[in-house]
Amino acid sequence: MRRRDLIVLLGGAATWPLGARAQTVPVIGILGSAVPQQWTARLRAFREGLGEMGYVEGRNVVMEYRWAEGHNERLPALAADLVALKPAVIVVLGNTHSAVAAKGATDTIPIVFRVAVDPVEFGLVDRMNQPGGNLTGETTLGVSVGPKQLELFHELLPSTTTLAALVNPSNPGLTAILARDLPAAAQRLRLHLHLLSASADDELEQVFARLKELQAGGLVIGADTFFNSRNERIATLALQHAIPTVSPYREFVEAGGLMSYGGSIADASRLAGAYTGRILKGERPGDLPVLQATKFEFLINLKTATALGVTIPLILQAQADEVIE
Repeated sequence: MRRRDLIVLLGGAATWPLGARAQTVPVIGILGSAVPQQWTARLRAFREGLGEMGYVEGRNVVMEYRWAEGHNERLPALAADLVALKPAVIVVLGNTHSAVAAKGATDTIPIVFRVAVDPVEFGLVDRMNQPGGNLTGETTLGVSVGPKQLELFHELLPSTTTLAALVNPSNPGLTAILARDLPAAAQRLRLHLHLLSASADDELEQVFARLKELQAGGLVIGADTFFNSRNERIATLALQHAIPTVSPYREFVEAGGLMSYGGSIADASRLAGAYTGRILKGERPGDLPVLQATKFEFLINLKTATALGVTIPLILQAQADEVIE
């Protein structure tokens, strides 16, 4: 969608923010790893945060969207395409590959990201409190909540000794962290954990068939855009195979999954919108500290629990931020 040339504010009455072209609407480039329909909620939240800073799409700012449609290999070219437009800011609301692609495409245009990893460990920024360079944003730490998800399973199914975790081998950075942290957490809980891989739809089917062979009592779904984009499919497979599941994403529970525990993508997207507005007003991204999720949402779907024949202890229900009935 190219609307940049169609929206121009009237005359020279306005004084535009730093980085925008004289007497034209500032452009925000949105680099998306999925398809637009999968980002509806986070884009709504982003626009809310942007609006808090006084910017409204179509009125005094224009959005240029580029969608990889689940193909990470397209991201570098899409990022380069956005850079060629000379936008005031490039925004990444998810997927570490997208943030890396944006960083590789420019070291001058401000970039605001929302990722699930430690951005220092991944080399996106040098420091959290004063990132320097042209990147800042927020991490929801989705890749770091796996140990807590195992603890929730242990509370839910105390007699279960074997669990599995689902990782995406086409996302090696996130997979390496999960493969390091989850087995260590399982060992502390005296659980046996199998790591299973999927990066395509037919492999998801194979994973659930494999769970029965392994006699796994539950499945931890790793933080990954591929899995998040298939919440309904994974939730359906879990019901078909009678496997309790937990995901970092609330959208999974809303789609019929059993449990979720993780940072709020909507909250982080709203804050990304506010940060983008601050940059449009003249602040430098390198001076804006990278924010870290401080609240983690715990959701339970009781309807799904009933279908699985799982009884959710009252003490676990009391811990939940939201119970879907």
